This record gives sequence, structure tokens and C-alpha cells, in this order.
Amino acid sequence: MRRRIHTLTAIAMTATLTACGSGDGTAPAGATVTITNCGAPAQFPAPAQRLFVNDGNLISMTLALQAQDKVVAVSSLQRDADTLRRHYGTVVDALKVVAPEYPSRETVLAQRPDVMLAGWNYGYGEETRVTPDSLRAQGIAPYVLTESCRQENGQSARGIVEPWQALREDLRNLGTITGHTEQARTVTADLDQRLAALRAAPRPATAPTVFLFDSASDTVYSSGRFGAPQAIISDAGGHNALEDVEDTWTKVSWERVAAARPDAFVFVDYPPQSFQDKVAQLKSRAGINELPAVTAGRFLNLPYALWTSGPLNIDAAEQVRKALEGWGLVPTSAITPRFHDQITGG
Repeated sequence: MRRRIHTLTAIAMTATLTACGSGDGTAPAGATVTITNCGAPAQFPAPAQRLFVNDGNLISMTLALQAQDKVVAVSSLQRDADTLRRHYGTVVDALKVVAPEYPSRETVLAQRPDVMLAGWNYGYGEETRVTPDSLRAQGIAPYVLTESCRQENGQSARGIVEPWQALREDLRNLGTITGHTEQARTVTADLDQRLAALRAAPRPATAPTVFLFDSASDTVYSSGRFGAPQAIISDAGGHNALEDVEDTWTKVSWERVAAARPDAFVFVDYPPQSFQDKVAQLKSRAGINELPAVTAGRFLNLPYALWTSGPLNIDAAEQVRKALEGWGLVPTSAITPRFHDQITGG
């Protein structure tokens, strides 16, 4: 498939906003702002007052921006509640959870949001009738997670820019939509400072191959060059086994896993398969059980919200770096993870 890379343009205002000196001000009723989302102009209230947010990674963006006062409801929080609480505190407990997983169209409409934050396969999908077009028809402005932007209209392959750029665009855009532009700059500056430290850390002559393992059955669900794991693994000092796959999250064969001969596996802690289930699959499958990562037991299990595109990706990168150092796959460095999120239980 021909890959189209869009350079997301700067924010263009369509109304005169009244702002305080920090840039986090208020706007007159009915004011709007136009930003570029998935390569196209999109209009939003300025600022939004009733956000419906799906999935832990998008919820983490609103919390990092300190925009929880704009959130009317969330969905798909439970699996990430402990992780988000560890990173953002008890503010997580004040969020109104209206659906344990992806919401139905009726659930979204019942909350009367002015904006919905979700993504393709992150809450948007034709099968549930929760799509950007269906929301616009109801007067709701839909924001699409940049990592999930479709490469071609209506097609399944996703990803139009490299993952860190996608995250920066989302933080900037959501800072504008919520009126928290100064906090967006602060979060992005912290990301860039920590990323610079990772990139300055010593590298081995050959980067160790790391395979992202989300879940598996007859195929393995993993992540290609446009997914957040690509950026996390690469800047931790590793080589993403699926770097050549021009997609975000995708299925590959077990033969592809074997051919990659990974030095380490990193797991997405994601139901219904537990960490133990995934390790058992690797150890029981002929050929796979002989891979270097399996025989040496090089497994790292981190929460879903750290692997899916969001501000916690930098925490994942720091923790992957220290794991690679601990396994002797990259040189030791002065990198110190700010958090420790590894999960080893069921």
C-alpha cells in the first residue's frame, strides 16, 4: 500500500479567543478553533466543556494536561485505573466511568458531550456505529488519536507520522481543545528532555531485537513502525522486530515471530491473556521455545496505557531501557525510570 505521510499543520484559530497570560484562558460562548487532525482541518469548541474520553492512553493525555475538569465521562478505564492512579493520583477516582470497555453509540450520546476523544480501534469502529461521521451528525466534535489515523480512507492500515510526532501533535491539539496550552507545552518539554537522555545513552554495536507481544492464538498481535512500541523500543536501544510493517497494531504469523529470533519479549498487560498465559504459549510452542528470549527468560510486562500512544510512552521507554541493561543487551547508563510499572502477577 502506498504510504501517505501528512505533515500536520500548525493550529489555526477561527474565532477570537480571550486568554489569560498563560495561554490557558477562556473563550466567548460559541467560539471555535480549527486544528489539523489526521491530515484534515477539524473544528472544535474553544474550549471544550464536556469531553467523552475512551481508553487509558487518551485518558492519560487529559490527566497529563490537567484537563480532568473538562471530562464528563470516560470508558475503558478499569484495566488502567491502577496505572493511572500511580502516575496521576486520586484524581482518577473522580472520573465518571460509563462503560467498562468500548462504549456504544447510545452510551456516548447519553452523556451529551461536545467532544469525543477516541481512535480507530480505540473506540471508533463501524461495527458499533461510533465513528467520527456519526458523531458529527449528532453535533459532537470527534477527535481521532493520531496514531490511529487511517492511511487510506476506509482502510484498516493505520499511522501517518512517526509515533513521537503523533504524540506531540495530540498533546498540542488537545491542549488547544481544552484550553490547557501551557500545560501541553510543559508535558511536551518533559517528554523531549527525557527522550534526549535516552538517545544520549550508550548503544551496542548491534541493537537487540525486541518483539512486542500483545496477545496470541493462531496468530500474534503485535505492533509495526507506526505504533507507539516502535518509538519506545527504538529509543530504549532496541530494534522492533516488526519495524518493516507499515501499520500500527497488527497480526503476524508465528513463523514471523520465529524468523525474528528476538532477544527479548515485551508484553502488553491486557486481558484476557495474563502474563503467565503468554509466557506459557511461548514455552510450549515448538521452535518458539528455542528462541534466545525464551530460553533466557527475557520477558518484560508493562500496562496497556504505557504501550498505546500517550504521555506514558516515555515511562515505558525508560523501563525497557533498564530491562535491556539488566539483561546485558545494551550498555549500562545513568537512565533512572521515574516509575516502575512492571507487572508479574496474573
